[in-house]
Amino acid sequence: MKLHDLHSPEGSTHRKKIVGRGIGGKGGKTAGRGTKGQKARRQIPAGFEGGQLPLVQRIPKLKGFTNPFRVEYTPVNLDALAGLGQSQVDLETMVASGLARKGDLVKVLGRGELSGALHVSAHGVSASARAAIEAAGGSVTILDKPFKVRPAASGNQHQNR
Repeated sequence: MKLHDLHSPEGSTHRKKIVGRGIGGKGGKTAGRGTKGQKARRQIPAGFEGGQLPLVQRIPKLKGFTNPFRVEYTPVNLDALAGLGQSQVDLETMVASGLARKGDLVKVLGRGELSGALHVSAHGVSASARAAIEAAGGSVTILDKPFKVRPAASGNQHQNR
């Protein structure tokens, strides 16, 4: 048996009932809706709650603020860098080892211990990570971001966009 040979058993599918086609047959006049009342008339709007304030209107509107200029970094800790077993760590090394994805902005954080000197290049480094790297005899290189730094806002929210 193949997929195109499949069909429904005899009598299992029914034709949709067609109503509202005059008084000549069944389903005419009120078309199965009974007599009068809200349900006999046009469809009740979606979200209508019988006159109660609908959920869509009860929930708050435009609360809070999402900064469109937020810069998100991929965090990489010192213990992960120490686990690589290399003295020179840059973006390509982190991407190859799976610590970051290609095109991510990487920030090195200070969790973990370093046993030897480590030369790190990343887009950002925390103060504790920088102190730990330099204490172990390594160096830190901050890479340029792939975009311009936006100037500080002046005036109100409608200016400086």
